[in-house]
Amino acid sequence: MGNVPSAVKHCLSYQQLLREHLWIADSVAGALDPTQESSQLSGLPEYVKIVEVGPRDGLQNEKVIVPTDIKIEFINQLSQTGLPVIEVTSFVSSRWVPQVAAGATEISVFGAASESFSKKNINCSIEESMGKFEEVVKSARHMNIPARGYVSCTLGCPYEGSITPQKVTEVAKRLYGMGCYEISLGDTTGVGTPGSMKRLLESVMKEIPSSALAVHCHDTYGQALANILTALQMGINVVDSAVSGLGGCPYAKGASGNVATEDLIYMLNGLGLNTGVNLYKVMEAGNFICKAVNKTTNSKVAQASFNA
Repeated sequence: MGNVPSAVKHCLSYQQLLREHLWIADSVAGALDPTQESSQLSGLPEYVKIVEVGPRDGLQNEKVIVPTDIKIEFINQLSQTGLPVIEVTSFVSSRWVPQVAAGATEISVFGAASESFSKKNINCSIEESMGKFEEVVKSARHMNIPARGYVSCTLGCPYEGSITPQKVTEVAKRLYGMGCYEISLGDTTGVGTPGSMKRLLESVMKEIPSSALAVHCHDTYGQALANILTALQMGINVVDSAVSGLGGCPYAKGASGNVATEDLIYMLNGLGLNTGVNLYKVMEAGNFICKAVNKTTNSKVAQASFNA
């Protein structure tokens, strides 16, 4: 079960703490007991799909090179948690699509709502990127591989500052129109607030149904969970996160990691929303990778549950 926090030793057994406060059930992982379901806030989705981006987005910003065997073990541990989607790796050229087709069940393309960020991140303008993405999505479609689209810098850019919802909507609409089944809206710099998230979604949802949208929030200013809750209240039920809050962005100086998967699950469990994910197993995977890269977890839930 790992190390027992000292405060817990004086009140509850660790297992009891997990059951009563982290809501780790033996039957349906990540769901509250039926007697507690009445506490679920109205207007929220019953099920939230969590897209784990730790192995890809999380590790790409680490200063140390993570050995392949460690990455494989990390992914294997995550695969035992009940997470429905785990992003494993990234590549640059569309020529790689056939090579990864044998093992890939889904691919993603990464656009941006900022011209400057697009040029820094993928070395081309937004317009140029759309042509490249169409080629990738078309190739994937021919191999029956679904494609997901990302829009970075939806709530602010490290080079251009404020980004208008209309600009984000334009990019998201083009990705959706070329065949991306889902569009993930990324707050790459983590500057968003519930207010700006609401305005963004109000704009994008005029062109794309909420069922085809996801949110991807970094926690630079401590607003990620609040922004996600706002999105859930507006009908979004797909959320990207990274175990232990891994991540950041090499082209967004100062941006902290993604919202921690552990903290996200804790909040969703408290709202009575089903994820199908076992929180304790996610915490164990996070503990493993943090030890491997010699860093402290950014997850508040993990910090409160394990000794340093």
